[in-house]
Amino acid sequence: MESTTSKPRDASGSDLSEQIKAATKDSHVRAENTQLMLSYQRGQITRTQYKLLLCSLYEIYQALEEELDRNADHPAVQPIYFPQELARLEALELDLEHFFGPHWRKRVTVPAATHRYTQRLREIGKNSPDLLVAHAYTRYLGDLSGGQVLGKITQKSLGLSGDKGVLFFLFPGVTSPNRFKQLYRSRMNSIELTEQQRREVLDEATRAFEFNIEVFDDLQKMLSITGEASSDKGNDAATKMESKTFSSSPVLQFALGVGITLATVGMGVYAF
Repeated sequence: MESTTSKPRDASGSDLSEQIKAATKDSHVRAENTQLMLSYQRGQITRTQYKLLLCSLYEIYQALEEELDRNADHPAVQPIYFPQELARLEALELDLEHFFGPHWRKRVTVPAATHRYTQRLREIGKNSPDLLVAHAYTRYLGDLSGGQVLGKITQKSLGLSGDKGVLFFLFPGVTSPNRFKQLYRSRMNSIELTEQQRREVLDEATRAFEFNIEVFDDLQKMLSITGEASSDKGNDAATKMESKTFSSSPVLQFALGVGITLATVGMGVYAF
């Protein structure tokens, strides 16, 4: 856990975790105040949108976790490498199989914005592994915070029984999310970084949020073009019609899929 030795602090704190929170504060506020975020919190999510969410999350976490695995011995990655406690890929695969069956990869389209994010993760995993710290922190601690609320909202909105379809939100290897988050912050704060590296990590954390905000802007443009406002609650007939609409309209598929994905991911991040 954290050292009891006192350390000098500036206004935003000298710990890396506190500095990330301070550096991304404005981005938090901007992203939280989107209409789409508020809609998700009200339970306005369809089954098709949630399927697209899962597929997007799978691609993001596949890139993140493969790069973390590949760089597990890197001095900046090793302290925050918790595959047993945090890895999301297996849970996402099971959720996707629940909704799509064994051939889910062939049935769902991943938005271009997700590809841009995964490309960034691959790039820094190869060239600047220390920057993975910013992405791992924002994603995993978000999942352990607001993501827990999202699991319940999703379960209720889609009428899902038990854990089927919402395993992504569950962390069986973490007995106490609050204590684990404290441990994670302590480990991250122990990473030795030069001042330049620290600035780059802070910039990367802000950049991760900016990716989301840019896609929110694109989503609003897409929605204004399509004029679509989905109110489906997941019944079989509407789900079939919705699936047909998404198949025949790439623009609509992209817009709604990206929007709900980022709203969900974002809400978790803002709670840590």
